[in-house]
Parts: sequence; structure tokens; C-alpha cells
Amino acid sequence: MLRGVEYGSPAGFRPLLLDLYRPARDPERPVPVVVFVHGGGWRTGRRDRFGPAFAGWPVGPFDRLVRAGFAVASLDYRLSGEAVFPAQLHDGKAALRWLRAHADTLGLDAGRVVLWGESAGGHLAALLALTDARPEWEGDVGEPGPGVRVAGVVDWYGPADLRTMQRQSRPDAVSAPDAVDSREALLLGAPVPAAPERAAAASPVSHVSAAAPPFLLAHGTADRFVPSGQSEQLAAALRAHGCRVSLRLVDGADHLWAGLPDPETVFAEALEFAAQVCGHLGLPAPA
Repeated sequence: MLRGVEYGSPAGFRPLLLDLYRPARDPERPVPVVVFVHGGGWRTGRRDRFGPAFAGWPVGPFDRLVRAGFAVASLDYRLSGEAVFPAQLHDGKAALRWLRAHADTLGLDAGRVVLWGESAGGHLAALLALTDARPEWEGDVGEPGPGVRVAGVVDWYGPADLRTMQRQSRPDAVSAPDAVDSREALLLGAPVPAAPERAAAASPVSHVSAAAPPFLLAHGTADRFVPSGQSEQLAAALRAHGCRVSLRLVDGADHLWAGLPDPETVFAEALEFAAQVCGHLGLPAPA
């Protein structure tokens, strides 16, 4: 494992770090990569944590992915208290370019990369994939050069359209996305209704095209932080463009898979999806 590798250093900010977990090196066979993007409402979170639902696992999610034959790169990115959007997207792009630049040295297959994020990390994973090959979203953080090929996206309960979150929210919602002090407002630097163009740019649904990679969307129907309608909306947009998407609504689960007795099923489903889109472990690609 390589811990705390600097992949970029934006002027005036802290260095941006990633942790890289790797299987035993085989010089003849570069390994596919899962790029994990942590959640935390864009304002908190740590790259060494997969989510509280998995904290008690004897073998944690990162190690399980490595045992399945993946390398895992888990990223820091600038939080909303440090910089507003699109800084977070620029940081993710820089990390992907770093992985591409060092793939040969590290034994990574830059042509088989799955983005996997939860909550705010799911939002950023979706944005990273949907703005692929869009130079206007690359930013100037980190090394220049090409990025990786995104083979698929696992998006767990991530916001998809900041403009519709308020009206999709449950009656027992924990917060009001349109409020002046919401997580969304802190990300944008202004309340969502006051910054419609910025909110649209920060919404994955705005960037969907027929070029999108396969998506696996999973969301609890009782989510009080990010309404499950967000994943339904993104799935509909992807289908309208003829893209491959699987939507799993988990009955009764709240945010962070709270209320789900055993998250094993959702994790195993995501791992199988990652293996399929990478043509890994001999599994067929999804139809």
C-alpha cells in the first residue's frame, strides 16, 4: 500500500493526497483500478473511510477489493470550506491524470477504471465520468496529460440534480437543500435558487450524453439527506440517451445504508458490476 501520495498541490491550498491499495505485483498483468471518492456533504469526510455501514467488517472494503484483484485509489479533494465548485471536480480530474501518468510504473491498467463514490463522492464520481474528454472541466491542478478510461461508475445515493433536490425531499428530510446554509449552498458558494447556472453545471444530469459509461445507481428509499428521486432522475436521463444503467432502490434504507441490516448485498452487487465492466475475473460485460 502507498499511503499519502501527493497527486496535486493547488496554489494556496494543502497538498492533495491519495492512498493506493494494490494486489501483489505481476509485471505481465496490469490490474484494473477502483477510484473511490468519499462522501461527507462536500464539507467533511476522509479518504481512509468507506462509510460507517462497513466499519465493523473484519476485512474492510478496500482490502476486499484488493483480494478481488483490483487496485484501489482513494482520494482527498478540496472540501467546500476550502474552495467552491468546480474545485472538487478539478481535483478528481487531476487524480485521474496522475493515475494515468504513473500506471506503467505502478502496474495499473488505465484502460479499466471504475469510479465508485458514496453520497457527495457519488456525485463527484458521476461528474468525473460524464465530463470525460471535456477539456473545459480539467482545471489546472496536478500533472497535465491524458486521463484514464472510465469503464463504469458505482454511484451510491449521490445528488444528481441540485435544482430538484428540495422538491424531491421527504417530509422528514434532515436539511433543506435550497437553504442559504445548506451543503449544496456551501458547495456552490451561493444558495441553489440564487445560482441556477452554477447549480446546473454542478449537476450530473446536465452532462449526460450517449458517451456515458455504464452506471450502477443504488439508493435507499428512506434517504433523508439525498432523496432517492435523485438516482431515479439520473437513471432516466441515462436511459433517454441509450446508456447502460442499473438502478437499485433499497427499500427502507436511509442515507449511508442506515437501517440496512447487512450491507453485504449492495457491496457484492457493486463489486460484481466493477468486475463485469472491466472484463475482470472472467465475468461477462453487462448487456
